Amino acid sequence: MAPSEPGASALEIDTNRQHGQQARWSSGLCDCFSDVPGCCLTWWCPCITFGRIAEITDKGTTSCAVSGAIYGLLCWFTGCSCLYSCLYRSKLRTQYMLEESPCNDCLVHCCCQSCALCQEYRELEHRGFDMASGWQGSLQGPSGTVAPSAPVGVQGMTR
Repeated sequence: MAPSEPGASALEIDTNRQHGQQARWSSGLCDCFSDVPGCCLTWWCPCITFGRIAEITDKGTTSCAVSGAIYGLLCWFTGCSCLYSCLYRSKLRTQYMLEESPCNDCLVHCCCQSCALCQEYRELEHRGFDMASGWQGSLQGPSGTVAPSAPVGVQGMTR
């Protein structure tokens, strides 16, 4: 059973990680409308979406406000915030052993910035993080821990 399949046990996930197998993303790059609130947040305030992703990815060492401000300033003054955000996509993929798809992280962010941020936001939500509460808020949830892997959603369009 692949580590990203529903029903995969924690032992199977750890075994696959030890053997270097990469997991699939819990949702596709273009599945933005599967999470309408996250999609709207990213469309209107990408700096908030990015700040939340960065805080969780950095395990609370950087705050949402600082990361979001850096992202916003880069976007406003240079238009190249994608070069900053692609670093966090790579970090996120490394932490959760996610496959590099559909292409290189920098290309994904340079060509599909909003879709990439939405996908990363959904991935962290599927892994049990409360994105609005940040790193500390997610750890202080009902169980005190977050999910080791994300369930795989149906990718693409279905009827």
